[in-house]
Amino acid sequence: MFRSICIIFAHDMSKGEEKRQNDVRSSLVLPNDVQEVPRLAEFVDAACEAANFDMSTTMQINLAIEEAVVNVMDYAYPPGTKGDVCIETVAGEEGLVVTISDNGAPFDPTTRGEVDTTLSAEERSIGGLGIMLMRRYMDSTEYRREGDRNILTLTKKRTH
Repeated sequence: MFRSICIIFAHDMSKGEEKRQNDVRSSLVLPNDVQEVPRLAEFVDAACEAANFDMSTTMQINLAIEEAVVNVMDYAYPPGTKGDVCIETVAGEEGLVVTISDNGAPFDPTTRGEVDTTLSAEERSIGGLGIMLMRRYMDSTEYRREGDRNILTLTKKRTH
């Protein structure tokens, strides 16, 4: 039997500072089923609202997070295998930190090269556009492997 475990990996926006009193922390565990994407969108919208992002920025963040989570849902686990993806957010005056974790196959998206968008779709190799969107819309993208877990941390800073 598969047991769902979500470990909180979220961290503060600025290193060395104590946790801010007004930070809003949330978590969501989804099965590796793309039918759950609407729940993800609502969750990310709420986190972006807590961080006071405008609608345009919220849409960009939602797209970046959706790309990351759908990649986990589609590729982290062998076909037909049930697995979970954990999404944690920390929203505060500095911005938003989103941590996505799973215990699927190791995959570090930060090592993926840039997509050559000057090539036609037929000439380009498959994949990489989602990672390109994460890099474009988020201020930082960091990956680490802890034990049997992939941990991807995406950060979007607020401009005051």
